[in-house]
Order: sequence, then structure tokens, then C-alpha cells
Amino acid sequence: MPIASYFTSILTKDWEINFLQCYPNGYLKYTELCNLFQLTAAIHSELGGISFSDMQAHDQAWVLSKMRIEINRLPKWKDKVTVKTWINSLENSRSTRCLELYIGDEKMVGCETFWAVFNTNTRRPENLALPHEHFEIYPDIKAVEKGFSKINIAQEFDLIQQRVVQLSDLDIVNHANSVKYLEWCLDCFEPELLLKKKIKSMDMNYLKEVSYLEAIEINRNHKTFSISKEGKTCFALELEY
Repeated sequence: MPIASYFTSILTKDWEINFLQCYPNGYLKYTELCNLFQLTAAIHSELGGISFSDMQAHDQAWVLSKMRIEINRLPKWKDKVTVKTWINSLENSRSTRCLELYIGDEKMVGCETFWAVFNTNTRRPENLALPHEHFEIYPDIKAVEKGFSKINIAQEFDLIQQRVVQLSDLDIVNHANSVKYLEWCLDCFEPELLLKKKIKSMDMNYLKEVSYLEAIEINRNHKTFSISKEGKTCFALELEY
């Protein structure tokens, strides 16, 4: 679609937290926090003419490579929140997008995401085919205090769960959605730490896609999780709590 007449390089989007997005304690699930960020980023891309639909004309899509979230406080049911997003870098096949979640003037959560352009036929990265010069880039404005981490996947892990990727795990790119990896890991995490809102930060590295009916293994070493397929690591998560 064409660039929206009201497109701006910094987008703010208001959301109201509903009960389906919350844990039994009434606070926003960590996975739903990621969904809010993902949806806001998608809206900004659509307004700027580089959405999934636009990119599919060239058999392209954005795929998430890295994500870091720093949490000061979680919103709760019925809270009205504002998500703010902008692009920190965009060159060739890669882009860093920043996001922040606010209630009023209070910054609750900061997030930085690193994306790659992916050919949906070859399943390989390639340069963005669409014009994007109208996006103003903000290289000096950060959303988090610490940069992306390369998670150590060479450490010893314990197998904690095996599962098969289901249709409900897939998104429009025909692979498991990025939030599903986090959901699978947190389902194996101590419930009391989730309900007491103990997680302060999350680092995520996306290494390989997983698809329908593929068998995966969820592994853990204290604060680090990994998801593997046929002995190869597809995803790594490191928590601070």
C-alpha cells in the first residue's frame, strides 16, 4: 500500500490491556507485552509502506533476529498504555527498531529489536527491495540501557520438554511466530516468579526458523533457555530476575 498521508517516523499507539492478555494476578503476560510491541511495529511498517503485504510483492518479509526487553514495571488489566516506536538503523537487509511502553509519562518497558529481510521462497536473507528513505533514522536514541547480547549456547543444558510445532504456533510467514519461542520457554519457568513479576530483562536470539510438525526440544541452564531442532540451536533466551 502507498505511504500513509499521516505517516511519521516516530509512531505512538495507544492500547488498553484486556483480561485475555493477563496472568491470574491481573498483570500483563510477558508474551503479550511482546505481542503489543510486534503489533505496533507492524502498524508503523504498514503506514510507512514496508509492511508484510508490501514486501510480499518481492517475496520478502521481516524476521526477528534479536530482541532485548528491560522491564521497570508491568502494566495490569484495564491500564491504558502508549507504545512508542522508531527506527534506530536501517541499511540493506537489516534494521534495528526501538520500542517503549508508557503509562502517562512513566516509562514502564524499553525494548530493542533487530530485524532481517527474508525471502519467503528461498528462506534466505536479502536486501530490502522497497524504498525506505522517507523513514527518518534515530541512531542516537536508545530504548534500553544495555545493548543486544550474544547468548552463550555452548554451555551445558538440561532437556526439560519436547514438543511438536502446531498450526496454532505459525504466523503469516509460515513459521513459528517469534513470541511462541518465548511462550514455550516461560511455560517451563517457575510460575511464582512470573506471578511475582520478578523478570527484569529478557534477551532473545533467533537463530533458525521452526515449522509445522517439526519436533523441538526445550533446554535450560538456570537463567538461560534454548530451543533446538535435530541437535541445532534455533533460539536462545536469557533472563535476569
